Amino acid sequence: MGTAAGLSVVAAGVVGAVAAAGHAVHRDPGRPWTDRAKRAGRADRAAEGRSGGSSRDVAPGRTPDPDAASKPEGPEDLHKRTWLYTLKKTAKEFGSDQCTDLAAALVYYSVLALGPATIAIISILGLLSPSAIQGVLKALEPIRASSPGAFNIVTELIKNVTTTPGVSIGLIVGILGALWSASGYVGAFGRAMNRIYSIPEGRPVWKLRPTQLLVTVIVVVLVVIGALLLVSTGSVVNRIASVIGVGDAAVLVFQIAKWPVLAVIAIAAIAILYYFSPNVRQPKFKWISTGSLLALVVWALATVALGIYLSVSGGGSYAKTYGPVAGVIVFLLWLWITNLVLLFGAEFDAELERGRELQAGIAAEEQIQLPMRDTRQSDKKAKKHEQDVEQARELRESRGRQD
Repeated sequence: MGTAAGLSVVAAGVVGAVAAAGHAVHRDPGRPWTDRAKRAGRADRAAEGRSGGSSRDVAPGRTPDPDAASKPEGPEDLHKRTWLYTLKKTAKEFGSDQCTDLAAALVYYSVLALGPATIAIISILGLLSPSAIQGVLKALEPIRASSPGAFNIVTELIKNVTTTPGVSIGLIVGILGALWSASGYVGAFGRAMNRIYSIPEGRPVWKLRPTQLLVTVIVVVLVVIGALLLVSTGSVVNRIASVIGVGDAAVLVFQIAKWPVLAVIAIAAIAILYYFSPNVRQPKFKWISTGSLLALVVWALATVALGIYLSVSGGGSYAKTYGPVAGVIVFLLWLWITNLVLLFGAEFDAELERGRELQAGIAAEEQIQLPMRDTRQSDKKAKKHEQDVEQARELRESRGRQD
């Protein structure tokens, strides 16, 4: 019961945080929400951008070049003092940016995209090999005992998709639904990244939405490929191998090679989210950043640790407590940990950039000196906010007098 109580507290925290984070993530991005953002917000609203302070590479009133030559080229060029400051600052800002709440909001958007994505994956498997569906159902058998409710929900969904006339229709509907739902996740992730960098969202809708949809398409394709690799059991691989005419040696190579391929897919998805979702011009694009690599390693360790914890504590106790939704609770907890790790990696990348700037003599004590991609939308919101303040001031000074 101790284990069950612990999971109950964690699950309640996740669910409660979703409600709080719904407001946090959707809060007006043009308005400051922390002391750090308040200091940066006054300068961010200026059309000419933030000041570069005392940097020797920056003219007064201008933002430094993200790839300024004076910055350390890579992590190996950072001094020990810079590393210590970066680690300390990352832990501090991770808490002050309320990343635990933001991760809970991202769990909500992840769940929204889960149903359509599952339909798309099952439809693709059905088109490739009808026998692959039976392989998937067989692979799900281990969760029947610990979480019969979750098992029944998933298997019923799979059967409904596969028995619907025209699997291609389910594929189209699933892909469109997954893209639309996943775009909400990308948008929420971008708002979380903006909070990490303490900048408002300045891109107009006609510029922001196409970017989000493009990122969504790329990430969803990568996730679907990764999921297909994960569910590619021996029967599925053998069926495909017989169709294309390859031997057992090729099948063995595939079974071994799919794990490093999955790692590459995960790194690519994280890099794309980190670089393109926020309204900040970062240094040149890198497929593997220090933060993304850290996130991937920590995620793998956290996943293994969670699995060991559940195995050692025994699945029966929490299954009795939560009943048919025990597997769902554990899955939500795992999603929350996953998004926590992603945000921690992003926070680490941001503070690593701050450390690079400080070591180069750029004034980044209060604000990371990176230019925004666009300021038009945030400028409009700032102007509207000033008008609202002026109207409120006039109302206060009139003391209720009618005009």
